[in-house]
Amino acid sequence: MSDTPPNPPQPRRGVMLVLSSPSGAGKSTLTRLLTEDEHRAGRSFHLSVSVTTRSRRPSELDGVHYHFISRARFEAMRDRGELLEWAEVHGNYYGTPREPVEQALERGQDVLFDIDWQGTQQLYATMRSDIVSVFILPPSIAELKARLERRAEDAPDVIARRLANAAVELQHWEEYDYCIVNHDIAEAFASLKGILAAERVRRSRQPGMAEFVNGLLAEIG
Repeated sequence: MSDTPPNPPQPRRGVMLVLSSPSGAGKSTLTRLLTEDEHRAGRSFHLSVSVTTRSRRPSELDGVHYHFISRARFEAMRDRGELLEWAEVHGNYYGTPREPVEQALERGQDVLFDIDWQGTQQLYATMRSDIVSVFILPPSIAELKARLERRAEDAPDVIARRLANAAVELQHWEEYDYCIVNHDIAEAFASLKGILAAERVRRSRQPGMAEFVNGLLAEIG
């Protein structure tokens, strides 16, 4: 029997938590709630801030909700391989800078993505083992439309286009690891927290666990 206790397991590798949904289904609200909850708990949570060529809405802050950049700068980043994923959505480009994400995962930080199904597929192609993906569904299309109208940030023609695009986006729900129907934001948030808690202790994300268990066995002798 060893008198030396085993060293604690090495820090785990971070989780890439991907949230997708039709516009208005609630993923941005869930992203905000999860970020605030992690901050209150004192955990280090890295929010992936995408770059976009879309115009900034009145309620949005540059560098917080998105990095708002020109189309020319976006295309230059894409061509240099500086984007982990990118897509054209509703006539605008969206993308995820590569370097901050890779650095965060190595530090054991979880990274949160608020992206569409196209971006998710690109992430799958290169980093599938790091990804936990969640698709947020609305309780009905009527409620989805009502939420978009209550937001009062988009013109009627933009709302109509978002609803039309929802028909395409909803067809990709089966490509995700988990699905949450957002009947109630508090219940949806509780489900999302449960998913993240379970994935953080997945065996494959804890590279030092085998050494730790061997140390426990050595104590037994």
